[in-house]
Amino acid sequence: MRHIQADTVIVGAGLSGLYTALLLDPNREVVLLVKTALKESNSRLAQGGIAAEMNDEKALLKAHIEDTLNAGHHLNDPEAVKLLVNEAQENINLLLQAGVVFDKNERGDLLRTLEGGHSSARVLHSGGDATGKDMMDALQRAVKKRKNIRVFEQSMAVDLAVDENEVHGLSVLDKHGKTVVFSANHVVLATGGIGAIYAASTNASIATGDGIAMALKAGAKVEKMAFVQFHPTAFFKPKDPTNRRFLISEAMRGEGAILRNIAEEAFMVKYHHKKELAPRDVVSQAIHREMYDTWSDHVYLDTRHLDETHLETRFPTIHKELRKHGYILGQDLIPIAPVQHFNIGGIKTNMDGETNLKNLYALGECASTGVHGANRLASNSLLECVVFGRRIAQAINQNPVEKPSKTATFSYVKAAFFHYSPIRKKIRFIVEEYAGIVRKKKGLLQAERELTTLLNTLRSYPNHTARYYETRNMLLIALNLVQDALKRPESIGCHFRLD
Repeated sequence: MRHIQADTVIVGAGLSGLYTALLLDPNREVVLLVKTALKESNSRLAQGGIAAEMNDEKALLKAHIEDTLNAGHHLNDPEAVKLLVNEAQENINLLLQAGVVFDKNERGDLLRTLEGGHSSARVLHSGGDATGKDMMDALQRAVKKRKNIRVFEQSMAVDLAVDENEVHGLSVLDKHGKTVVFSANHVVLATGGIGAIYAASTNASIATGDGIAMALKAGAKVEKMAFVQFHPTAFFKPKDPTNRRFLISEAMRGEGAILRNIAEEAFMVKYHHKKELAPRDVVSQAIHREMYDTWSDHVYLDTRHLDETHLETRFPTIHKELRKHGYILGQDLIPIAPVQHFNIGGIKTNMDGETNLKNLYALGECASTGVHGANRLASNSLLECVVFGRRIAQAINQNPVEKPSKTATFSYVKAAFFHYSPIRKKIRFIVEEYAGIVRKKKGLLQAERELTTLLNTLRSYPNHTARYYETRNMLLIALNLVQDALKRPESIGCHFRLD
């Protein structure tokens, strides 16, 4: 069993992980663990942009705060929201210094777009609709130049080492299936979302909720897992065998696209005064209702009234992807349907990203910082990554640079091979069926029973392999989500109860 010492180990190399690593003291030994390849992450898939007011005008900052609270149905932590909004500008400037290039007009001013739930155009973007990709490319280049940051690809974090509520390391499976133990003074979980527990998601397939499951198992507090955001406009392909759906940015509705049902009737006016620019939970639930009422499995996104050339320039990634399937922006009705997109809840943290376990931090989609409430405001997620990434780096940098005082130890027994694919398929069916956009107590109880049976079965066949731990994590996450939903009989935000 190989042992490695480091000052800080960051699990996950999306925007959260990379940004935090770059802001840590260059004298610290930093390890960045990547489950697959460095280029794979949900952050790379982000199209819309990052919400940020780039000046100190109080009225604009107040409006962003109010929009965030309104979208979250005021279940947000108001202080965390204020922090998110007020620290946006300085973090955008740090991104610019790190090499991120945001789109500008001919005068050199940053371009901004409008998205659902926002009262003004404050969303910055890059490459039209390639914000995530461009940000990740820039930060990956910066990380590769840092001599104190070691990147371990094809390395899956398995368990945290905890002693008296203090984390001092973790175990990892490398690309050969060998165990590597990291002893560390600080561990940062930035592992992303939970999309793999659903039959369809906009997430990358690696989003099996690993960080949240590890934290749960170690005794960290996890909250608000019932609040799962569904993106209203994922491209719909009938009988699509893949788990991941192609996302069509909310910014397209910001540019004037209209939602129509299969009878080609515009319907959002029935559901919200902002129509297509209502918050995501409202739009997703409206689409779900229209599909139910019209006996359809999709609705349409209509851009036929918009300028085709502008759409191709503004949304080059979406334009290219849709062309591959025979659809042209500005000419065709685009079939869309809501799918799982973002996990609102997660590992509970304070405003410095600290969990209830000493030396353990969390940020990004695996964390619950308090900023999103019951529903996330569009493009606040990338902002959350950088604001809290900087705060975590600042908190860690206040500690002396020294070798880990404790050595993490683990013991594993490799059992006989077990076929996990059937269990994973069952998890996705159960969660999609009973814990989707709309839910009932009866269905949630059924899901709890079925998931508990699957978890007990899995525990009877432990196996020290990445496939086993991913499946374990999926079950822990799904069961926690369902149990949290059972505690919430009211409909609020993303959580909609038919009963």
